[in-house]
Amino acid sequence: MVLHTRLFPSASLRFLNDLSWALIHPCYWLLDHLVASFLTTTQEQRQCTQDPCASLTPCVLLVTPLYLLLAVVWLPVALLGFLVWAPLQAVRRPYAYGHRRTGRAEKGWGEWKAPGRRSFGFASANVCLLPDSLARFNNLADTQGRACELGRRIFCGVSRPRIRIYVDSPTSSSVCTTSSQTFSLDNKPDVNGREDELEGQQTPPDCPLQSAGVQISISDPGSAPKGVNSVPCDEGVFDSCVTPQESLTGLHRGNKDKSNGSPSDHAPELKKCARPRKRSVGDGLDHEVSAFFPANLDFLCLQEVFDRQAAVKLKQQLHHYFPFILSDVGRYAWKGCCSQFKFLNSGLMLASQYPILDADYHCFPNGRGEDALAAKGVLFAKVQVGKSSQGKSIVGYIACTHLHSIEGDSVVRCEQLNMLLEYGAYFRKATKRQKDQVAFEVLLGDLNFDNCSSEDKLEQQHILFSHYKDPCRVGPGEDQPWALGTLLEINGLYDEEVCTPERMQKVMENEEGRNEYLAYPPGKKHCFDQEGQAIPLKGNGRRIDYILYSEEGLQQDWKVGVEEYSFITQLAGLTDHLAVAMRLAVSMGEEEL
Repeated sequence: MVLHTRLFPSASLRFLNDLSWALIHPCYWLLDHLVASFLTTTQEQRQCTQDPCASLTPCVLLVTPLYLLLAVVWLPVALLGFLVWAPLQAVRRPYAYGHRRTGRAEKGWGEWKAPGRRSFGFASANVCLLPDSLARFNNLADTQGRACELGRRIFCGVSRPRIRIYVDSPTSSSVCTTSSQTFSLDNKPDVNGREDELEGQQTPPDCPLQSAGVQISISDPGSAPKGVNSVPCDEGVFDSCVTPQESLTGLHRGNKDKSNGSPSDHAPELKKCARPRKRSVGDGLDHEVSAFFPANLDFLCLQEVFDRQAAVKLKQQLHHYFPFILSDVGRYAWKGCCSQFKFLNSGLMLASQYPILDADYHCFPNGRGEDALAAKGVLFAKVQVGKSSQGKSIVGYIACTHLHSIEGDSVVRCEQLNMLLEYGAYFRKATKRQKDQVAFEVLLGDLNFDNCSSEDKLEQQHILFSHYKDPCRVGPGEDQPWALGTLLEINGLYDEEVCTPERMQKVMENEEGRNEYLAYPPGKKHCFDQEGQAIPLKGNGRRIDYILYSEEGLQQDWKVGVEEYSFITQLAGLTDHLAVAMRLAVSMGEEEL
């Protein structure tokens, strides 16, 4: 397989595609804004209630006739562009592979020595970057502004300096089992199983934790890419990357200035004192609700990156940290198995710190209803993560997907899971070379079913879970007690209690708060006691965003295990999902996990 760096095989076809879309776009933009003018978010409704002068009604009455008139005038030109654009999609490639140097040393070429151990960070997030009119059905607005802010917040989270906290006395922390316990936000051992040594160790001055026997070391920020400042922002350690006014009200009032420049332009200042993150341990697995993406993230899978302009802006922001990105994944119009017309592509995007060797995309041909308008499918990638002492390539396999979303269509989702397994087996067979040593295989994405709803029993018992392991799952219909739902209640996205990552984190750590702000299966928000009184449903909401890993097909004598799992609130106010992250350890030879 050959990686496609361009969406079309020749410059002339690219020119025709760009020209035809330029003819279509004005009409598309006018119709999108025309529909969006009739749909308001709860934040806009609240602003109108608090300030009658902010009412959108006069604006709607003014711009609606104008939008409609201009759309009708431009329609013949748009139809001409469509007649050129639609046939071109038959030769369009399924993705565009981008590689941009970030200034830091590229990963993937270091030598692995056995016995030893390596770990990799994975994250998945549904970012809901739909055209503005469609995003408003999910109570979200300003798709272009959200795209810039999403990229900036993600960069803020993943590019934090590594923090290690040494506790010299056994305190009440649930993580400490012995004295001199070491905590690492990076938690990334080297190939010989030893923690990476910190460079330029410093202890923050005048820190109260020192008197409690806690030593804090901060790694040298020189590891940040050239031309981009280190962005220190960790919960309880650094100031938040975004203030409530900056991240929400400023964004949705049309503040577009963040789209210019790198995310580091908004980096906060380092506090003088750091404090350890609270983390609980259960079943040998660290898990937490975090206000930030994990530092040193290796792979990021995004869903619903549908809007073209928003995708370009988000990609530009992510390229400050991730050198390798697969974007614009999917099909448009008519082609092959996707015989139904596709108004939107797959919405998938994969960002990687490691070189991508091969990639492939498959469209699910069985979409129904409004879901059939998007080319939902699965994106596969083979990545280079190292070299063995014998010169063999050490590789990993990643699959990113977004399944059918219409409730009650369990049969459709099960068919798509079957296709996912079939396509995955074909991709591994087609790309695996004799000298390859497979370190991991991971599946990420929005599967649009949870493991606790009675309506999703068919998916919960699918054979997929015999090939892949879910760290949050005990068995069909039962999750770990610490697992959280990832689908948010859209009417509460802008409430003060959850309007910032830190506030949402506190709410998600409280059962009563989760009951109010997480989405539950239809009709299951409340149950009834013996007296017939409605009481809140106990549980943690619908967990539809997954990170799964497989233990099959790995290099002989190698093992994989989950070190930590996180539910991330850093995208509060920007999407209707919680992001999830997982750190997967790979053990070689006799090294213990």
